Amino acid sequence: MKGTDFTRRRFLRTTGLGAGAVLGFPAIVRGQNLNERIRVASIGVGGKGGSDVANIAGCGCDIVGLCDVDMRTLDKAAEKYPKAKKFTDFREMLSKMDSEIDAVTVSAPDHIHGVAGIPAMQAGKHVFIQKPLTQTVWESRVMRELAREKGLATQMGNQGSAAEGLRRSVEVIQAGVLGKPLELHVWTNRPVWPQGLDRPEGSDPVPEHLAWDLWLGPAAERPYKEGVYHPFKWRGWSDFGTGALGDMACHTVNMPFRALKLGYPDLIECEMASKLFPETYPLTSRVRFEFPERDGLPPLKFWWYDGNPSNAFQPIMPPPELLREVFILRGKVPNSGALIVFENGTLYSEDDYGRAFWMKTNDDEEYVRGAAHPLAQEVEESIPRSPGHEQEWIDMMKGGDPAYSNFEIAAYLNEVILLGCIAQQIGEGQPIAWDGPNMQAKDNAKASALVKRQYRDGWAPKV
Repeated sequence: MKGTDFTRRRFLRTTGLGAGAVLGFPAIVRGQNLNERIRVASIGVGGKGGSDVANIAGCGCDIVGLCDVDMRTLDKAAEKYPKAKKFTDFREMLSKMDSEIDAVTVSAPDHIHGVAGIPAMQAGKHVFIQKPLTQTVWESRVMRELAREKGLATQMGNQGSAAEGLRRSVEVIQAGVLGKPLELHVWTNRPVWPQGLDRPEGSDPVPEHLAWDLWLGPAAERPYKEGVYHPFKWRGWSDFGTGALGDMACHTVNMPFRALKLGYPDLIECEMASKLFPETYPLTSRVRFEFPERDGLPPLKFWWYDGNPSNAFQPIMPPPELLREVFILRGKVPNSGALIVFENGTLYSEDDYGRAFWMKTNDDEEYVRGAAHPLAQEVEESIPRSPGHEQEWIDMMKGGDPAYSNFEIAAYLNEVILLGCIAQQIGEGQPIAWDGPNMQAKDNAKASALVKRQYRDGWAPKV
């Protein structure tokens, strides 16, 4: 998978970022009547996985396979879909049900996304994979190339992509009504799970309902500890999750990444972080990304801020002078959001998903809701609106337009976000000069080594 095969020009053309255009794909559900129901197998069916399965079924698909390493979760899902076959090992499911599956959803912990999604795609299955798309930059690149090579319908589970407010924000920003973008600031109150800690000593008996070795998947063996990893608390561990940045930026950076045509940064640095631990992400951090000139836009700096207010470490936030008007608008500083500084004003995108936005020109006294701002009202609609995040994926399978978060853009966004995770693991004050097309640091061997994980025997994707 040569990074140089994927140029910025090709990226902008195929994703329609420049003009909001969406390209039509040929019908790609082959060998079946397009009016037939699509057969879906689901990997990870608890928590978010449960709602993903329900949403896909609600789009008229047949759930034919269910896989989860927790038998309690698996049995509960099977009660809702009694015709589906049950598995604890997705490798067995993909092998035994190959001819019975048209598409696959993956909603397991982050470290499973790549090792499950890549073989499913290699087998010609259309895939819906929860955010973050993968745990590593290398897995993202492989998935993007496979989607293109095999003509697959793909969608990453960042549901805000379907929101009217997010798509309208992209249209307004790309119309240039606020001038050229100069800075981007994105913040979150995550983590709301344990991280910034050492591995606990000792071990506990593995519960009978949990296939612990399968839960570990590609990660190195470690003892089971009750209440430390499963369920949900895995996000802060670098072997299993991607921390606050990997978890939330696929939502909060989604709109500005598209609207500002960010592409690859040429430098990333963790400017500030709470105490670093060898196996977990920091409790709070500030990471800077620097993007070069692109398509007539000036260089831009993007700061990411994360931290949980309930922790002893105070969350790091954008400068107060930037948040003053947001505070006045909302009566508080929201727990998450994105703020873009332009030549002629600012745009504030609210919440994790970018579902609403406000604009303020340099001449305005206060923020005005985006849809009501006179400058926004002059911008014509150019991006098709969504029939629903999951429905877009189904329609793409049947020959419709590409889903808005298909892997041509989602894998690119995911790669960039994971560079921030690499910077967090490298530590404070160590800027990384980055060669995006070739997936490597120009000056930091440790950073380059984190592009691809060390897979446990039997788990590495065969690429």
